[in-house]
Amino acid sequence: MSFVTPVRFRLFALFTGLALIAAASLGWYRGSHHSDGADPAALSAQLAGAGIDAPKRAAIEGLVRAYILDHPEILPEAMDRLQARENADRLKPLRAALETPFPGAVLGNPAGTLTLVEFTDFACTYCRASEADVAALIAANPDLKVVLRELPIIAPESDPAARMGLAAAAQGRFAAYHTAMFSGPRPDAHSIAAAATRAGLNLDAAQAFTKRGEVQQEIDHNLAFARQLGISGTPAFAIGGQIIPGAVGLAKLQDAVDTARKG
Repeated sequence: MSFVTPVRFRLFALFTGLALIAAASLGWYRGSHHSDGADPAALSAQLAGAGIDAPKRAAIEGLVRAYILDHPEILPEAMDRLQARENADRLKPLRAALETPFPGAVLGNPAGTLTLVEFTDFACTYCRASEADVAALIAANPDLKVVLRELPIIAPESDPAARMGLAAAAQGRFAAYHTAMFSGPRPDAHSIAAAATRAGLNLDAAQAFTKRGEVQQEIDHNLAFARQLGISGTPAFAIGGQIIPGAVGLAKLQDAVDTARKG
């Protein structure tokens, strides 16, 4: 039979109770996003299940409640950490497939030891705004491979633009087409053809390629990846165990690369 000193008990109460109350608070804080969140009743049940009697449970709950009220900043911090953990769990089983590009749909160093995945849509204003950041990131990190996942979800013209991008990848002209699309007008039949011409594509071969089954399969795969990862918009990035939604800027992208490199 183990003996728990008062100091050890207080430490156990603080850290165990804090974790459980934080989970309970997060269940309330995150609201409708997570209907299965814990609650204070669940905390009491877990403490009871651990063999802690009612007076001690009340003391633990009061101690942790007071700590959280005195330090409310831990709630968003805990939520961020929990979200990061959930993202890592979602990415882990998908990572190998996610980081395997459609042949040729790569920017940066094709043999890079670090892989950043970007979900993008040629009709996306925020993707267009992120282009300079991604280019600067590539320039600053010669070991970085950027795998592009075409996610045509914004406009009807997104789909033909994405298909032409995959045709450009098949002809070894993906980067040139990608740049031409984002530096030109919004996607339509004319701007897609103009970007393909600027990129040096064989247009007849490219148009035929856009109708091939592997193109549809790639788009379907990208949509499935997005659903599995909880990605609902573009741009969105994934590297290591991190999912980074939105046009977050160069500094945050570099932080993510640095974290992945250390990991």
